[in-house]
Amino acid sequence: MTRTTAAETETDKKSTDNVRVILADSQAIYRVGLRKVFALENGMEVVGQADSMETLHDVVQSTPADVVVMEAGLITAPATMLPELVRVSPEIKMIVQVLEIDEPTTVELYRRGVRGVVPRSISPELLLKCVRKIAAGETWIDNRSVSWVIEAYRTNGSGGAQGKAQPKLSPKELTIIGCISKGMRNREIADQIGTTEQVIKNYLRKIYDKLGVSDRLELALYCIQHQLVPKSGSDAPAAASKRKP
Repeated sequence: MTRTTAAETETDKKSTDNVRVILADSQAIYRVGLRKVFALENGMEVVGQADSMETLHDVVQSTPADVVVMEAGLITAPATMLPELVRVSPEIKMIVQVLEIDEPTTVELYRRGVRGVVPRSISPELLLKCVRKIAAGETWIDNRSVSWVIEAYRTNGSGGAQGKAQPKLSPKELTIIGCISKGMRNREIADQIGTTEQVIKNYLRKIYDKLGVSDRLELALYCIQHQLVPKSGSDAPAAASKRKP
C-alpha cells in the first residue's frame, strides 16, 4: 500500500521520525515483551501503557503518541469505545491484535477507525513494519480483509455516486480496480491481464494519484462509493479487460 509523488515524500519523511507507541494489553507479561521489541528498534519509543480501555482513555489524553497497539479483548463495545478513543485523541492510529482474524470482527474494527488488524502471533519484525506503515498514514490490511470490508460496504449501501465529475479512468485501469475490489494481489492481477507485477504497481500509482487515495482499501471503497465497480460483482471488469488500454 504505497503513497505516490508528493505523498511518497511525506511518507518517507514520517518513516524516519521517532514513532511514539502506546501499548494496551491486559497481560503485563505481554506488554513487557512488546516493550522490549520496540526498545531494540531505532526510531521507536513506548511512551505509555494501559491494562484496560479506561486506563487507555486516560493515557492517550495525557501522553502524545502516534500509534496505539491494543489487545482486542479490551474492546468489549467497539461501536462506542473506538470512536470515543478517536474523539479524545484524533491523531492516534489504532492497531488491534486479535487471537484469530475473522470476518465480523475485522469488518467492525476497520469500520470504527482501526488502521490495522493483526494476529497476536505476528512476528516482531512484521509488527514493527506494520507500526511504521500505519504511523506514516497507511492502512495495514490483507487482501482477504479488503474483500470482507468491501462486501460489508456494498451490503450496507454506498449512498450513490457523488455529484462532482470524477477523473477519467482507462479501460485497463478499470480492469485493475475491479481486480482490487475482489481482493486480488498484484501478481494475480498481472497474470490475469498478461503483464508484469511492476506494471501493475505503476498503474496503481497512477490510479491513486487520479483518485486522491493512498492505499488499496481506500481505492476499493472510493470505487464503490462512486459506482466505479459493479455492486454484484460481475462482468464489467472482464468486459473491460477485453478492450485495448
